[in-house]
Amino acid sequence: MSPGSTRAAVVIGVDIGGTKVAAGLVRATGEILFHTRQPMVAHDCAESGLAAVKDAIQSVASQAADSGNLQSPIEGIGLCAPGPLDPKTGVVLNPPNLPCWRNFPLGAEIAKIYRVRVRVENDANAAGLAETLWGAGRGYRNVFYVTVGTGIGTAIVLDGHIYGGRTGAAAEGGHVSIDYHGPRCGCGKRGCVEALASGPAIARRARTKLEAGSRSHLRDLAGGKLELVTCAMVGQAHAEGDPLAAEVLHETVELFAFWLGNIVDLLEPDIMIVGGGVSSMLTPFFGEIQDRLVEFCLNHRCREIPLVPARYGEDAGVAGGAALCFEGAQSSAV
Repeated sequence: MSPGSTRAAVVIGVDIGGTKVAAGLVRATGEILFHTRQPMVAHDCAESGLAAVKDAIQSVASQAADSGNLQSPIEGIGLCAPGPLDPKTGVVLNPPNLPCWRNFPLGAEIAKIYRVRVRVENDANAAGLAETLWGAGRGYRNVFYVTVGTGIGTAIVLDGHIYGGRTGAAAEGGHVSIDYHGPRCGCGKRGCVEALASGPAIARRARTKLEAGSRSHLRDLAGGKLELVTCAMVGQAHAEGDPLAAEVLHETVELFAFWLGNIVDLLEPDIMIVGGGVSSMLTPFFGEIQDRLVEFCLNHRCREIPLVPARYGEDAGVAGGAALCFEGAQSSAV
């Protein structure tokens, strides 16, 4: 969509995961008007997966038509899909969570059905763009976005555009190694920040301490079964004053400060934004992370860079998909 499109323009943002497809009708201001969530058929044939996406899109379009409030035609569809994928061609390559799609031309298939412009991107890049256009990064030119959950995904947005590198595979910040003797990550490398500071990594570090005999309320929360300890339980135990949970979270803070120090020295963004399911547990520590940056960063002005929570929560994928249709709009106003 041209950056000159009117503010009345509406698009559909679609968030595709291994178990669900969420879709929403979104205005050029980032407001989500209608929303739906439906099951994703990830372990069947490619056509079944495509049908699930079509059903979600059609549900939103029908809601909009039935409301009588749709004053502009739907001008585009943006889809967030798990990677790896090729954002330039809209082809989903071989995502582990979507075995139904292998080298599947998702963008072309959706464009053929709906005859509008279609964009396909990975979820972190798209969410980072949404935060830049409409969220916590609005008004900043160069944005570094992090989503912390089961994994750690990142996005680099420069002058209103996603930086994808030569082939669209750039900005895999979660797989920057901060300890080459560290645990092996799911990607195959050792010591990636994802393997050390994601939600499962936080829970794993707590379990290791418990197995070594440390006393903690976490044992009670897990019903005595250490294998059931989760990141959410660590957060709950910390809120209740548990010393072991506090130790785990302060270790996580140090890991993030070390990693973000490298990011600042490499990119020096205008702002750093943190979203994802684990972000609410980390938000109270943002001040401490910024203070610790000076230990791990060559840039002596590193503490001037804001570190803030994301605006979009569970709707990050829908907003991100929609933002793809407005990419570049901010740069025309800067």
